[in-house]
Amino acid sequence: MAKKLRVGIIGAGNIATSAHLPAYQQLTDIVEVVAIADIVPERAKDAAEKYGIPNYYASVEELLANVDVDYIDICTWTAAHAPVCIAAAKAGKDILCEKPLAATLEQGLEMEKAVKEAGVQFMLAVVTRYGAEQQKVRELYAEGVFGEIYAAKTLYVRRRGTPGGWFTDKELAGGGPVLDIGVHAIDRTWYLMDRPKPISVSAETSYRIGDFQTKGISRWQPFGKGKGVFDTEDSATVFFRFEGGKTMMAEIAWAINGPESATTQLFGSKAGCTFDPLTIYTENEEGYLADLKPEVKGNNYFVEEIRHFIECVNEGKTPISPIDDAVTVQRMLDGIYRSAEAHAEVKI
Repeated sequence: MAKKLRVGIIGAGNIATSAHLPAYQQLTDIVEVVAIADIVPERAKDAAEKYGIPNYYASVEELLANVDVDYIDICTWTAAHAPVCIAAAKAGKDILCEKPLAATLEQGLEMEKAVKEAGVQFMLAVVTRYGAEQQKVRELYAEGVFGEIYAAKTLYVRRRGTPGGWFTDKELAGGGPVLDIGVHAIDRTWYLMDRPKPISVSAETSYRIGDFQTKGISRWQPFGKGKGVFDTEDSATVFFRFEGGKTMMAEIAWAINGPESATTQLFGSKAGCTFDPLTIYTENEEGYLADLKPEVKGNNYFVEEIRHFIECVNEGKTPISPIDDAVTVQRMLDGIYRSAEAHAEVKI
């Protein structure tokens, strides 16, 4: 029988309280949340009381010194991922870390070094890899349905959807929508393309709309208010090149004067697809064009993500989103900002 794991959560903000902790409540047969820590101790205390967590602390170091855990779940703002991950790795604890990997590529490489030196399990929580439709596409790809997936388009665009607080502070967040929501679209699409090696990226970022005051729009506020800084981009337009002549186009925006969209298209040599609902663009047995919609039962992305990580820890398996993938995607995100700054294509 698999071991029931003990987890300590670092960060008691929105992603912990609205996503991870509710998911853990559905997985009590395989995991127990035994501690939570936050730089605002009252926030950790509130979460502990609400979710029945027996211990709360003010730091990862304090938690690790006082409670025996099997792994650490990192739910902090982005700039804190690296120090928390490194502390956990040095303590020999496995690590589940919310996206993106880090605020900078340099921080991400430090995390990779610590994880590999300690020999601990690491999984990046890029939750959309774990959706039922995405996993169905991976299954169909393995069966040869798509042939070679050689091109893709992905969009995660909000018309007016810039969050407040620390999200717009580059020092704490690392960047704007590219790192916040763009990582979902880019990571998921690259994964479904079977992770081709990135070669270069050409991108532009826009800072033209900024701290909008549009009437009738309420701005989502995280628990961590930050310093009132607004120095992140509004949007980005991106073109990736991969080995083998493969490509991906991406459009990412918190704020743009256009329609909202969250779509991904994959183009293969035998078939292509779109999502929500999953639709396969192919030919039927008689050679005519056909649009097929496989029946796919929906799932809770966060529950399946955490369940997968626990399975990997217990069985010693490499997770679907390991540290190597996390670093590659961080290199791609870093390339977006370097390209935009240079107004030119750059190598990844």
